[in-house]
Amino acid sequence: MRRGIPGRSGIYGIRGVTAAALAAGLALTATGCGGGSDGEAAAGGELSGTVTFWDTSNDAEKATYRKLAEGFQKEHPKVQVKYVSVPFGDANAKFKNAAGGGSGAPDVMRTEVAWVADFANLGYLAPLDGTPALDKTEDYLPQALGSTKFKGKTYAAPQVIDTLGLFYNKKLLKDAGVTVPKTFPELTAAAKQIKEKTGATALYLRGDDPYWFLPYLYGQGGNMVDARDKIVLIDDDAGVKAFKTIKDLVDSKAAVTDATDGQENQLKALKDGSVAMAVDGPWDIEGARAGKVFKGPGNKDNLGVAPVPGGSAQGSPQGGWNLSVYAGSKNLQASYAFVKYMSSAQVQQQTTEQLSLLPTRKSVYDVPAVKNNEMVKFFKPAVDSAVQRPWIAEGNSLFEPIKVQMNKVLTGSATPEQAAKATGDAYRKLLKDYK
Repeated sequence: MRRGIPGRSGIYGIRGVTAAALAAGLALTATGCGGGSDGEAAAGGELSGTVTFWDTSNDAEKATYRKLAEGFQKEHPKVQVKYVSVPFGDANAKFKNAAGGGSGAPDVMRTEVAWVADFANLGYLAPLDGTPALDKTEDYLPQALGSTKFKGKTYAAPQVIDTLGLFYNKKLLKDAGVTVPKTFPELTAAAKQIKEKTGATALYLRGDDPYWFLPYLYGQGGNMVDARDKIVLIDDDAGVKAFKTIKDLVDSKAAVTDATDGQENQLKALKDGSVAMAVDGPWDIEGARAGKVFKGPGNKDNLGVAPVPGGSAQGSPQGGWNLSVYAGSKNLQASYAFVKYMSSAQVQQQTTEQLSLLPTRKSVYDVPAVKNNEMVKFFKPAVDSAVQRPWIAEGNSLFEPIKVQMNKVLTGSATPEQAAKATGDAYRKLLKDYK
């Protein structure tokens, strides 16, 4: 969240959605975007008009989000919600094109956390401070609020928070006689035994998406940049080690990778049992459970989740999704109310119960059905220790150089040292005042 990151068009991964999804769920009533009459035009200040909502969730999630969006209409019957399912990989560029062109942008968008500062810097988002959209802000996890702010103003309401974990096939590891690896050397050591005893490859490594590079970087104690002191960090020793780790895992055949379609290929490999482990997030829990090795008699509890292995340290990036309002919306009041509704404790509880996604509101974690969710039990501590990415306008752009150099390292056209240096050089060109 991703969700999310150079647009995850962005994060360069498309979480299981295709271009056909855009047309498939275009609207509850009609196509087209934009507001309608002002939200308080009806008598007595009752909300009315149209709110167009761009939902960037994946195939396993979007039916739930569509139903929740429809629920807003039950509370505000004079407001028409136009639900649009936008493929995640297209959403960043699509929104910028619409907002920049002054036509076709949604009133509300489910925005990946790394997009908020970028969109706000361009003037495309409405500040939410002092509006009904920001309801009970003291109830939000502080790290979730961090990604909503830019230059002292709040441009989004936190909806979902996430990070990465190690998904593993309990039966495969048991049959191989190995334990869940805590370090990359342990994973490499276990890979031969896993292959010999089960025929499966130990790990699917996302080589197509720079977001998935971050656990390897954080796992060596590194980072992309120091945004406070304006220093580029990725070309230090930890960055070199991170590139070397992914190369060694693939060269040793402990991991399999692809240059494209990693989201689909990884999930398929995990679901059919051809790999024993994969680094993934809460958004793919339901998708993974649909696989033959995780459903049916005796397989229901076969999916395990553990911290991502590390090197000198362990760490995964903070991800998630926020709700933002387009600055050019013709129906701001209804849009603020829609954001308040979709980020409410009640709605967050429903998404956790139905999708095992992690809420951003502290109070929701006290609900028994949420507190006892096995995936929440794992991912909440993981989120609490996740590494916050730099919430800067250029944060989204930091991933393209990583993506290019990951490909070069994995194909052997650059050494880890060359890749780290090239990434650092690209950062300094992008961030003119960074050392």
